[in-house]
Amino acid sequence: QVQLVESGGGLVQAGGSLRLSCAASGRTFSNYAMGWFRQAPGKEREFVASILVGVSWSGARSYYADSVKGRFVISRDNAKNTAYLQVSGLRPEDTAIYCCATALRSWGLEERSAYNYWGQGTQVTVSS
Repeated sequence: QVQLVESGGGLVQAGGSLRLSCAASGRTFSNYAMGWFRQAPGKEREFVASILVGVSWSGARSYYADSVKGRFVISRDNAKNTAYLQVSGLRPEDTAIYCCATALRSWGLEERSAYNYWGQGTQVTVSS
């Protein structure tokens, strides 16, 4: 079992920034790729970003949805069992509940089926 607890959400004006955290417990955090997803009211949960344990064959370690590239940065601190999502340049359409998850595999991380444990999420609201 893995427990994931997100924090850092809040109300922010357009153009603002937040740092979301995902604290993990219960298993060796450093063994798992991690992902962030978000769900806006009335919409499907969508992929935001993911980070591998190491690097892929191409040298990449993190991946992003096109809608957040250049604005969001995912990172992890294995010593603290915590993953982060730095969200900047926020837009009203970024308003959603942001959830983190641990991955079962290191490929296809944009798919929800790649993940087995999920946190409850933290609300991010962006005002215009």
